[in-house]
Amino acid sequence: MSDILGIIVGGGPAPGINGVISAATIEAINSGLKVVGIKDGFRRLFAGDRSAAMELSIEDVSRIHTEGGSILRTSRDYPSRLKTRMKTLMKTLYSLNIRYLITIGGDGTSYMARLIERESMGRISIVHVPKTIDNDLPLPGGMPTFGYETARDVGVQLVKNLMEDARTMGRWYFVTTMGRYTGHLALGICKAAGATLALIPEEFREKKISIRKVADILEGAIIKRLYFGRDHGVAILAEGIANKFRLEELKKYEEVTRDETGRIRLSEIQLGRVMKHFVKESLASRGIKVTIVDKNIGYELRAADPIPFDIEYTRNLGYGAVRYLLKGGSGAMIVLYDGHLRAIPFKDLVDPATDKTRIRQVSISSEGYQVARKYMIRLEKTDFKGNRLKELALIARMKPEEFKQRFYYTVKNDVVLE
Repeated sequence: MSDILGIIVGGGPAPGINGVISAATIEAINSGLKVVGIKDGFRRLFAGDRSAAMELSIEDVSRIHTEGGSILRTSRDYPSRLKTRMKTLMKTLYSLNIRYLITIGGDGTSYMARLIERESMGRISIVHVPKTIDNDLPLPGGMPTFGYETARDVGVQLVKNLMEDARTMGRWYFVTTMGRYTGHLALGICKAAGATLALIPEEFREKKISIRKVADILEGAIIKRLYFGRDHGVAILAEGIANKFRLEELKKYEEVTRDETGRIRLSEIQLGRVMKHFVKESLASRGIKVTIVDKNIGYELRAADPIPFDIEYTRNLGYGAVRYLLKGGSGAMIVLYDGHLRAIPFKDLVDPATDKTRIRQVSISSEGYQVARKYMIRLEKTDFKGNRLKELALIARMKPEEFKQRFYYTVKNDVVLE
């Protein structure tokens, strides 16, 4: 009887999931294994539902690598009593005779992979394939997580259209993108599309910030664009900025709900709408009329057909995951580094203080971020000197001292190279 390889997808969709499923299934079957896909993430396993497993053949997966979404679907369902339900999940995996397991997902799924590996005590060999459009997993050599480049590509096309609409109509767009803890996606889209500016959580070194501070940065950018004779622009906001707001303040303007894991549903917070309210009210108080449209782009990016980069990337990862398992490996994340497939042990990915997967943040001191900032239109320290200060204050309908007192704090701690 052939050993059985299980494949499971957790978390939100990301372009390229089907590529991993396809490559892993083909390589496993060609190596003499039987392959079963677990439908709907971990949810049905927690309920002891053996019918979640579906056998996969080469014919089932040979053409799916170019398609978005996941043929196995996915979910974020984690039970409130994880320790109790974990026993049910393990019994279900054992009853399916799964010897090898590939998990595909982000930090939450990698956490589940570690739990399964620990509970099985060698009975199940497991490897994790990193997936998230947020690009926030600590991969070596600066490699992106799969799905990120496709999500950025789709995001760039959408933002380019909004930039043209903004120019044509003489208006501003405040566009919110996904990125729970980091600004990789927002910054990547802004930089490639040439949007007016991006705001990401990493640039705020304080643990908590006021909504007013973010609004003032955006208002300052609008004033500076008017100084350059432009009545339009597009600002990209990473949703993770909302994580920096004090919950009490945020609740005054937005309904705050939580997902199955207890985390705030940042994708449902209308960050752009909150910012629009603050900025328009402030400008209108000085007689300045600006049209601002808030827009969220996120779900549109997650299930897109992968671009060739992610198709090739996921084929490598799916193949590498199977080869790692068949060579006796377990308890690691498979990555591509300098053209070679490597396995990084789970223990090297975990922050010992939190027992959670480390987060890769945007380094605001890196050249990549510095270049992005150089091409943004937003207030800088040099704008608060001499004639520039007077001219900006005139456009803002404020006195120079008043303008400096109102906006200088937004740039005071910037690390942008002059």
